[in-house]
Amino acid sequence: MATRLPLARDAADSAMGCGSAPPEERESRRSRERKRLPKWFKTSLPVGTSQVRYNETKSRVVENGLNTVCEEARCPNVHDCWGRGTATFMIAGDICTRGCRFCAIDTAKNPPPLDPSEPESLADAVSRMGLSHAVITVVNRDDLPDGGANHYAECIKAINEKSPDVGLELLSSDLDGDLDSLARLLDGLPLKVFAHNVECVPRLDSVVRDPRASFEQSISILMEAKRIRPDILTKSSIMVGLGETDEEVSEAMMRLRSAGVDMITLGQYLQPGDRHLQVDRFPEPSTFARWDKEAREMGFSAVASGPLVRSSYRAGLLWEEAKGGEPVVTRESTGSAVSYLKTNQIGQTQTI
Repeated sequence: MATRLPLARDAADSAMGCGSAPPEERESRRSRERKRLPKWFKTSLPVGTSQVRYNETKSRVVENGLNTVCEEARCPNVHDCWGRGTATFMIAGDICTRGCRFCAIDTAKNPPPLDPSEPESLADAVSRMGLSHAVITVVNRDDLPDGGANHYAECIKAINEKSPDVGLELLSSDLDGDLDSLARLLDGLPLKVFAHNVECVPRLDSVVRDPRASFEQSISILMEAKRIRPDILTKSSIMVGLGETDEEVSEAMMRLRSAGVDMITLGQYLQPGDRHLQVDRFPEPSTFARWDKEAREMGFSAVASGPLVRSSYRAGLLWEEAKGGEPVVTRESTGSAVSYLKTNQIGQTQTI
């Protein structure tokens, strides 16, 4: 059985010196300290054809016993994405070799071996769900010589072979900064989008992310991916509410754009459990709208910014936006993303 690596608060919890509160009292105090969600944390359900498609997808998932990150992570946008034929899957196991302080995934130095049948099983799941766009996300596998690159590639190729019309997006790890492994991963890979998240602003790396991860290493992976495969769109995501300033978010976006990143998402960090980092703040929707405007002015070809936005939010539509389609924020808004853009009565995008 895998052993969980220490989390941020473990050391403090184990220091039961004179005067320390008992464990149950500390847990109760942490629960009380967690910030209450603000009133704007709400989203609307799909209607019409989107509702029909969501119901069909849900039925396929239940009937075939399939698993998706969308459900397991209780994503607030599952109705929206499934209603548009998009779903997210996590591969290479469910145990990560890193212990980032924002993430609820279990960690271990030596996770179980990779499942050689996973590419075929994943391809079957995508086919049965009848998707138009699939996001494949991964855990970090620092225990493997190539960081898991070969396995990731096999999974993507298996999906493409069985469902060639499905758009594929890989939300990749940083492969421990190994650019050779990245090159082997991307060689001929049938992808529309290569995504890798910087997660937070550079100053907070040591607070938020595992020591083996950094903004600089993430930037180098994104830059090299664009150099190797200029035909693939690149994408990254920033969480806010971790202790950053508005100015630092703007600076991080500029760094990403300077690295050639095409698409960006910005969303609110939510504390998964009492042992994870606490939420520092809840920026108001107007702030997310301002970041949306800044990102578009910087030259990002597709943007999703909002309290309930996650890195895979409307992934297929975001790709379409980047290729010249309508901005995702003006397409049947559910409230997850906010923008200064709006659509007039004849369907043309305006600014406000």
